[in-house]
Amino acid sequence: MKRITLSLIVLGLTGSALAQEAVFQTRTLTPEAALKAAQVALEACRKQGYQIAVAVTDRNGLVQVLLRDRFAGPHTPTVAMDKAWTAASFKTSTLEFGKDTQPGKAMSGIRHVPRVVAAGGGLPIEGGGTLVGAIGVSGGPGGEADESCAKAGIKAIADSLEL
Repeated sequence: MKRITLSLIVLGLTGSALAQEAVFQTRTLTPEAALKAAQVALEACRKQGYQIAVAVTDRNGLVQVLLRDRFAGPHTPTVAMDKAWTAASFKTSTLEFGKDTQPGKAMSGIRHVPRVVAAGGGLPIEGGGTLVGAIGVSGGPGGEADESCAKAGIKAIADSLEL
């Protein structure tokens, strides 16, 4: 009889635990934080003489902010959005992603997925150990330059991300 009672109690607790796991909370960037990161990234590139576009997405890769400097190329907004989308989707720097997906590597085929950009300038944005968004920069003279501006944008909001 004790075993049956104990089994029912355990089953009851398991059912409660499963019910609690049916929903969860996530963290994501506020529009204000996304805008600040984009503005700082744009300004960092301007100071280096680069005309760029910058996109900041939420954790799902959906654009929250898109800024394009006056003389940035017409392709830069799309590329910036896709770099941010790639960083959010794969939760990695697009510069590193580019190295990991080069021709001949096991993951090279992923480059053929629409919107995937395997060039530097996209970074995930983390807060409290979880992905909260991503940033993508396009228009600098190479992926490293784009990534340095993206890092400046993240650095500008880093303190508010850890709360």
